[in-house]
Parts: sequence; C-alpha cells; structure tokens
Amino acid sequence: MTASSFSAGHKSEAAAQRTLQTEATALQYLAENLPADFVPAIERILGVTGRVIVSGIGKSGHIGRKIAATLASTGTPSYFVHCAEASHGDLGMITPDDICLLLSNSGETSELRDIIYHTKRFSIPMIGISCNPDSTLMKAADYRLTLPKLPEACPIGMAPTTSTTMTLALGDALAVALMEERGFKAEDFGVYHPGGKLGAQMKTVAEMMHTGDALPVLDHTATMRDVLLTMTSKGFGIAVLTRDGVMSGVITDGDLRRNMEQLMDHTPAEIANPTPVTVAPDCLAPAALALANERKVSALLVVDDKQAPVGVLHIHDFLRAGVM
Repeated sequence: MTASSFSAGHKSEAAAQRTLQTEATALQYLAENLPADFVPAIERILGVTGRVIVSGIGKSGHIGRKIAATLASTGTPSYFVHCAEASHGDLGMITPDDICLLLSNSGETSELRDIIYHTKRFSIPMIGISCNPDSTLMKAADYRLTLPKLPEACPIGMAPTTSTTMTLALGDALAVALMEERGFKAEDFGVYHPGGKLGAQMKTVAEMMHTGDALPVLDHTATMRDVLLTMTSKGFGIAVLTRDGVMSGVITDGDLRRNMEQLMDHTPAEIANPTPVTVAPDCLAPAALALANERKVSALLVVDDKQAPVGVLHIHDFLRAGVM
C-alpha cells in the first residue's frame, strides 16, 4: 500500500466514523427528547378508520416511502402519495377517514401546499415532521413532531444526512409504538410477508407439515413387520404408534438399529419412545427447526392438544421452504 492510498483510507475511515457518530448522537438526543405531540399523534392514528397517508418530496419523499411501507407491513394501513402527483389528481386518494403524515426538513416545501390545503378543506387530521417549528407545515399541522436542529453529518452542512436519519428513525418509532398498541404479533407479520425468506420464517408448522395418508401412523397392536413396511413406504424415518387415536410412542431408524440383533423378537411398543419430540401445529417454523437441531432429530411429529398425531415434518421440508 502506498503512502497516498494509506492516507486516503485513513481519511475515509475517519469520515465514516465521524458521520456515524454525528448521527448516533442525534438519535440519542431524539430518544431523550421525543416531540411533545408523539403520544397524541399515536392516539390519533389509532382512532382513524382509514389509512396513514405519507407524503414528501426529494430525500423526504424517499424516507416517506419507507415509513409508509413499514407502517403498512406492521398493522397500520398506509401508503405513500407523491405530493407533486397529488396536485394532478392524486388528492382523490386522500379521504376524510385518513390521516396525513407530511415530511419536510425545512417545513416550506412548496409541493406540499396542495395537500396541506386539502387537509384543511376536508378536516383531515395532519401530522407534520420538520426541523422548523415555525414553518408553514408545522403551523398547519394538528400534531407537530418537531425534530431537533442538529448538525448534518455532511461536512458542508447541506446534504440531508442527520435530518433524514432522524426522520426515518422517528417513523420507525411511530410504527413500533403502533405495533405494540395494536398487539401486533409475529403471526400477523407473516400475513403481510408471505413471500421470500422473511415469509418462510413466519410460516407455521401447520402450513408445512405432511398430513392424511402421508402420516406413518400405526395402531399400537401392529407387528414389527408392519412398522418396517410403513417406515419404508412413508419415507420419514419414523413410525408413530397410536392407541385410540392418541400417540402412544414413536419408533425411529435409530431405535431399529439399537435393537437390530433381536429386532423381530420385540413388539413395536417395546422399543417405541413414549415421549418423543413433538410440536404443535401453530409453532413457527424457525422454532420447530431449532428444536429439531437441538434434539438432533430429522423428523418432527406434529400433535394436537390431545396428543393425537396430525402431521409430520422432515428436516428437508424446512430446506424446501427456505427456513434454513
């Protein structure tokens, strides 16, 4: 490495550290000095029957899109309306049942003018986020989420950096507070994220398990020959014994190997494990996978609250579903 490249690398690291420290300090200050209208704004959002309409332009617009997406995916119906498009017909997307969340660092963004006027004309509640408490936006807002005036991380103090980070973080704070107020749970999150890796993580055992004729289930009076045939044909490496429809034990490939010398002299009930590893149908897939890994089993029996077998999961099912 040359002296010049070392110097450039050193300066880049210093710039990165300075940027992150500046923004981290701002977030810490914001956490300790939440806007006075934060809680009233949460209560108002919870009371609306429509959606949270988020709008802004430029960097605030980009942040607004993310806030709207986060709200929508965490139980608060929301969408982003581009304020320039709003002036050309998209105001019709905003109804008296909604609440508007308008973003502008300066609070004087001219493109927001028509949305502000629209909220006043139709008595639509409006939340403003800005660093300027005396701005047009904040004077018109019903709920003022004023951000502290802190230095931008940009060395010339002009590029929105600290301010956009605080706006984004405040949007996350709104979303999380609303989640907790609504009692939003992991299974609810899965409803809004059915695709991709995240969707797979939110799947329940019931959505993945094999049922019906695929189950390797036998009556507790079955013979060892029946067990061997069932395990071979079903392909899960286990056989489930039941008595009056309730699981009474599970035989695995390992149980067969451990009793190989006199296998046919035993009854299935004699070698079955009466307390096998089981999961409930509503167990989330990652939790079921963690249990399988912890107990070092390749198949999980799914039972209902009466211990009746209702499904079976093989380790390969997790792989196919993208959980692993």
